[in-house]
Amino acid sequence: MDPHRAGWPSPVRSTLGTDVMDFLSVPPPSSPHSSQLSPDEEKLLAKLEEQNRLLETDSKSLYSVNGVLRSPCSSKIFSFDEDSTTWGCVVENWDEWSKKKVKRLKEMIRKGIHPHFRPTMWQMLCNAHSLSVREQYSELLQKTCPCEKVIEKDLSRIFSRHQLFQGLHSSIQQPLFNVLKAYSVLDRDVGYSQGSAFVAGLLLMQCELKVNSVGTNVDVTLQMPEVEAFGVFLRLMQDFRLRELYRPRMVELGCCMFQLEGLIQEQLPELYSHFQTHAFNTSTFSSSWFLTVFLSCLPLTAASRVFDIFMCEGLEIVFRVGMAILQMTQTELLKLDMEGMTQFLEKTAPQQMDRDPNRMIMTAYQIKYDSKRMKKLEKEYTAIKMKEMEEQEEIKKLHSENKLLRQRLDTLEKRYCEGAVWQQGQECMRIRLREAERRHVLKQMEIKMLLMEKVRNFHVVHFTVLI
Repeated sequence: MDPHRAGWPSPVRSTLGTDVMDFLSVPPPSSPHSSQLSPDEEKLLAKLEEQNRLLETDSKSLYSVNGVLRSPCSSKIFSFDEDSTTWGCVVENWDEWSKKKVKRLKEMIRKGIHPHFRPTMWQMLCNAHSLSVREQYSELLQKTCPCEKVIEKDLSRIFSRHQLFQGLHSSIQQPLFNVLKAYSVLDRDVGYSQGSAFVAGLLLMQCELKVNSVGTNVDVTLQMPEVEAFGVFLRLMQDFRLRELYRPRMVELGCCMFQLEGLIQEQLPELYSHFQTHAFNTSTFSSSWFLTVFLSCLPLTAASRVFDIFMCEGLEIVFRVGMAILQMTQTELLKLDMEGMTQFLEKTAPQQMDRDPNRMIMTAYQIKYDSKRMKKLEKEYTAIKMKEMEEQEEIKKLHSENKLLRQRLDTLEKRYCEGAVWQQGQECMRIRLREAERRHVLKQMEIKMLLMEKVRNFHVVHFTVLI
């Protein structure tokens, strides 16, 4: 399905990186298509509405101010599968679904987007279809950036070691390099972050696998060309908080980890105490959760399910899934020390989640997530960082004052040494003068004694002559 055939909501412009978005042009939206629901669909819709009757709804707009799907947060996760016909209907009548059937659309996305329609749906959910980037993308690739060698080195390591990219070296490695390079050229403030390789890589991995005529090898045809993947990646960076997570100082990442630790302390107090006892920091395991949206942590099937919801609801799903993983594995974690917990969360827990992604998602939506509480935690984190900055400024000021005092002390010591040398010189001069005076006195005495001796001898001689 060509994504440009569907009707689109108005494009969302991010308040972050305005210069980046101004680099791109936005084409006008095409005309919407409408469709009538079948009796079965009407019946199903009525059932869904009955089950969610207590939920608050917003049927006017698909997108919030940050480009995330806005509708009630239902706790219902259904067990039946949406077939390709329903997803085809969503794509064909996107404008209607995105405005009038938001609640049902969210429920479908939580159960997982049909793989065949996933590339198109992701473009629709983040409003990437409104970006015209082909010409600009070619221009960006012609430029050079200081991150190129770092990107090449990272991709070589990631492709050889990480399960997410196994078996796809030749098909997406170069397109992935191009997407990452283009963005690093476009957004110099952020440049390149290793976590972004997993996000961009997943976009390019939405492909069709076809067995060739020999029946042994598999040909890979990309459903989302790298230009379109770049457009989606650009939207994710600008409108889904990824850009702030990847900024050099990573203040947003620190805030997310602080909020997650607050949730653990409140909802899993026993596990929180265990972490504290073993000096097991939340950042040890959660930084990659946020930086890669679980793409570096979970197998592809489970990770894709999480990413579907992320494209719809934003970073909230990362908090929910993170808490779900900890809650589902709490019994095992309480038996382990710091090293054991690290290994368990890196290897064992992802395998457990991949066995039943539906259970993981259901548990995630049983987690209590209070936006007001999260905002309060954000303010607490900001206050802590402000205090730390003030303390750092005070320490910096004290260091400067100490430096000046040291310089003054060195100057005084130098002057003292110079004064002591001068005093010693004066004392030596006085000693030499006294010695000179004594020598002069002795000389005068010697002269007087010689004169007296001469006079005495003269009188003796004269007396002898007279006799």
